[in-house]
Amino acid sequence: MSRVILTLCILFFTNAVWAKAQIPEPRVVKINERVYALLGPMGLPSQHNQGYMVNSTVIIGDQGVILVDSGGTDVVGKHLAKAIAKITPKPVTHIINTHHHGDHHLGNVAFKGAEILSSEQCKVLVEKTGEEWIQIMESMIGSKFPGTRPVPAMVTFKEESTSDRNLQGVKMLLWVPRGSHTPGDMMVYLPDDKVLIGGDILVNTTTPVMRDGHIRNWVEALAKAQDFKATTIVPGHGPLMTMADVAKLHKLLAGFYAGVEAGYKKGLSDSEIRNTLDLAEWKKLKEYEVNMGGNISRAYLEVEAANF
Repeated sequence: MSRVILTLCILFFTNAVWAKAQIPEPRVVKINERVYALLGPMGLPSQHNQGYMVNSTVIIGDQGVILVDSGGTDVVGKHLAKAIAKITPKPVTHIINTHHHGDHHLGNVAFKGAEILSSEQCKVLVEKTGEEWIQIMESMIGSKFPGTRPVPAMVTFKEESTSDRNLQGVKMLLWVPRGSHTPGDMMVYLPDDKVLIGGDILVNTTTPVMRDGHIRNWVEALAKAQDFKATTIVPGHGPLMTMADVAKLHKLLAGFYAGVEAGYKKGLSDSEIRNTLDLAEWKKLKEYEVNMGGNISRAYLEVEAANF
């Protein structure tokens, strides 16, 4: 009897570890006949999610698929490819990277032959920091990904530009605002579908990460994003958004920056400013404790540079 119990315990433990290492399935949301959101889990890269914690968008064109953001490793990219294959037999012919953070572009390598598009600065940063992002992902996940390598864009777009493109028969507008969440953000608008794909300029129910950001530009980008006639908005992380959600995020970020600036002008340090800010709405967001201290420090440095 003891041997049976021991065997069952071993099997249970083995299965638990195996299950923990599996990549979670995306939540597939059909927006219309040709646009699908693949909503990834929330949270930081970890052993539990195997580095899959980002939203992607599948746009089905005449002969192929345009994929917006490809995941954080080659394994995640292959995982997304399997999810796409359940939606359509068409191959991924184009990838659009919204910015250079590894969770959004390191899956590019899984899509051989796909043409990759991004902002100019995103390409520069992928080339400069791609290997560093692989190390970050491996460290946080606790596994090596020897098949992952940075694959930068072949087609790029300048900062503060809007470009009309027709990819696989799909009309889209590629907008590169002034660097906001990162120096090389790009947003994608599908006018016929009224869908806006925001990358991490737009996040929902989670705290925006400002580490690489320029917050005043970000506030401006959120204001301009509301000019699009979008009825469905795919954020970089979190559930789908409405334009009312974008307006709420804009107000929250603008108020945060204004509060830090007011504290700076009173001669307060960044730690002192934290005690003056109204953070009630921020505390409702996921990853608040992880990100908010760094966000205040980043805003303080930006305000300091602006008032130097």
